[in-house]
Amino acid sequence: MNRRFTWFAWAALAYNFPVILWGAYVRVSFSGDGCGAHWPTCNGQVLPGEMTAPTLIEFTHRMMTSVDCIALIALCVWAFIAFPKSHAVRRYAVLSVIFLFIEALLGAGLVLFRHVARDESAGRAWYLSAHLVNTMLLLACMTATAWLAYTATARFNLARIPRLLWGSLAITVAVSITGAIAALGDTLFPAASLAEGMRRDFSSASSLLLRLRLVHPVIAILGAAYLIWAAAAMLRGKPEGDSLRTAGARVIALVLCQIMLGAVNLSLLAPVWMQLIHLLIADIVWVSVVMLSLEAAKTVSRLADRPLASAAPSRMNGSSIV
Repeated sequence: MNRRFTWFAWAALAYNFPVILWGAYVRVSFSGDGCGAHWPTCNGQVLPGEMTAPTLIEFTHRMMTSVDCIALIALCVWAFIAFPKSHAVRRYAVLSVIFLFIEALLGAGLVLFRHVARDESAGRAWYLSAHLVNTMLLLACMTATAWLAYTATARFNLARIPRLLWGSLAITVAVSITGAIAALGDTLFPAASLAEGMRRDFSSASSLLLRLRLVHPVIAILGAAYLIWAAAAMLRGKPEGDSLRTAGARVIALVLCQIMLGAVNLSLLAPVWMQLIHLLIADIVWVSVVMLSLEAAKTVSRLADRPLASAAPSRMNGSSIV
């Protein structure tokens, strides 16, 4: 294991959490137009002269993203120096840089297409969903880069991920998308009470964003049940899968925590600080599901590659490793 590279890869991944949270704060503070309809400049300047609160918030997010770009480019260059040709770390480091640049372009689109501040258009919901999916792919590639370096895994086959966990990955993305739309509705249409908010959610006269907000709690509960079931299946692994069982237990604990935070967020009428905590745990859940999938693929590969004479009887059907 290249210890220094591994620590840098995990640190780069961790840095993306505050970047994402600050991006969410740009939304909830209605500061997305703080730099006007300008990108990459801010109000037509490299360094804005007049620094209002929205400008400071938006400009800070852009600076944080710039640091992220430098870190990931450095990580990618380091991967090509430290690891041999065809090593999996190289591939996922490159993908991380690609998704980060797409992330920057999508962020630019939010500004240039004016899907910011108090824009209530359906186009904003679609654009935010695309932005979110790309963010999750970025986090997944960064997680894979750090995990591959940490476990000294030179080759990795996505086909080894059990079908049950492919479902977990897809469901986590779907829950996150509905969560982003619900958060946008909470920001644009704050309610004075829970009862008032529910009445507006069911009203045919309400904005589409408000009516879509109802979808998230249902999808989140069903998705949480699936994730717990899938992670529990991984807990039945053989002795070779100690790290797999740890990853499964971590997902279960985080999902249960997220359910409780979602209930608190709903009961408090989604205050800004609670939205940010809820988003942070959602990102950590996603990274944990990705790590569970990586550990499962590694365990399946190890069991499949053992000599038949020494292999203990096992059953691997895409839903469990028993």
